[in-house]
Amino acid sequence: MTPTPAPSGAGRPVALVTGGGTGLGLAVAVALARDGYDLALASRSPEHLAAGGRVVRAEGATVLELPVDVRQYDRVAAALETVRDRFGRLDVLVNNAAGNFVQPAEEITPNGWRAVVGIVLDGTFHCSRAAFPLLRAAPGGSIVNVVASYAWMAGPGTAHSAAAKAGVLSLTRTLAVEWARHRIRVNAVAPGPIRTDGTDRQLWTSAERVRAVTDGIPLGRFGAPEDVAEVVRFLVSPRAGYITGEVVTVDGGQWLGNGVMDLLGRTARGDPP
Repeated sequence: MTPTPAPSGAGRPVALVTGGGTGLGLAVAVALARDGYDLALASRSPEHLAAGGRVVRAEGATVLELPVDVRQYDRVAAALETVRDRFGRLDVLVNNAAGNFVQPAEEITPNGWRAVVGIVLDGTFHCSRAAFPLLRAAPGGSIVNVVASYAWMAGPGTAHSAAAKAGVLSLTRTLAVEWARHRIRVNAVAPGPIRTDGTDRQLWTSAERVRAVTDGIPLGRFGAPEDVAEVVRFLVSPRAGYITGEVVTVDGGQWLGNGVMDLLGRTARGDPP
């Protein structure tokens, strides 16, 4: 059964997806467009926005492209004003923008740390805070934050991202409690090994690594962006109307054995895969 959008009054419901021009964010945007949402897509890259916007428009949605760096609150706030002026509402926020690279903690520079934590943790707070007035005015606003299983485990080779994702998980639960009185639900989804152009470039950089990761996934395959998008569709739908403060892991059972983190840790140390 296809989830239906949240009750909306006049007009189509509206979703904002950060990092929405490519990969996982684009898959989420397409899924929501098919469910009847109009979309605001945010990204630092105008080229990604233009390409992603074409894909989402092909699904029949009105698309607003927002070139914005989520690390800069003033620009995020201005982007949300643009959403308000264009659509007059916001029903769903998906905080998907991320940055990551594999490196031992002792080699991560302060600038590298700030870049990842700024996008992942600061960016999630900035977007949530700036979106709050519009989400509070919605009949039932919903936020979905994209985290990772190493938010509650060790993340060797990804100390910056693991710390930031852990912060986002804590923020998810805190906002779920604080904003429940405003009828805003806040949940998270934790993708496991997912293959996109970005992850192939940053993480799954060799055939040996791909095989080793696959061997550590009980279901025996990498995930696709659409696997995660389906969970986001559910979490923002009325069918999940009594769920808030939760994290749904979409990883084929991988985190139960911690296989990919073991592999990344070995790689970060320079050990053979």
